[in-house]
Amino acid sequence: MDENPGKTENPGKDENIAMLMAQVSRLMRRTFDEKARLLGMTRPQWQVVSILSVNEGINQGGLAELLEVEPITLGRMVDRLQDAALVERRPDPADRRAWRLFLTDKAQELLVQLRPLALDTIDAAQEGLSQAERDGLITAMQVMRSNLSRKA
Repeated sequence: MDENPGKTENPGKDENIAMLMAQVSRLMRRTFDEKARLLGMTRPQWQVVSILSVNEGINQGGLAELLEVEPITLGRMVDRLQDAALVERRPDPADRRAWRLFLTDKAQELLVQLRPLALDTIDAAQEGLSQAERDGLITAMQVMRSNLSRKA
């Protein structure tokens, strides 16, 4: 039985899947950040706008949950996005204390510019992988996500 599950077969290298995933994730974030900055957007702002684009009308609490950030942190991010005319808060008709979030036309236009940058980053990261390897990587990551998402 393998004493070091997840370790590579590279003697002398102290790499495992968790370390590699963290490094690749960090490098992808950094690469995208450099591109998005040219359009005046940070990656956290992109995440809010991107997730909101498929969840328009969600309240701040629900969006904070999707982003896995504290509601107060998201509130500050939404404040900045609202100041930049990218997001608008509308009263929740069912709860006078809550706000529903919507993208502005300006944000929709920015998404059109940012999505290709995100896809370029993904393509750059997968350069040299065959389509079968890319598909296998996606499948493996989906299984891992499912394994770790299970409620005990």
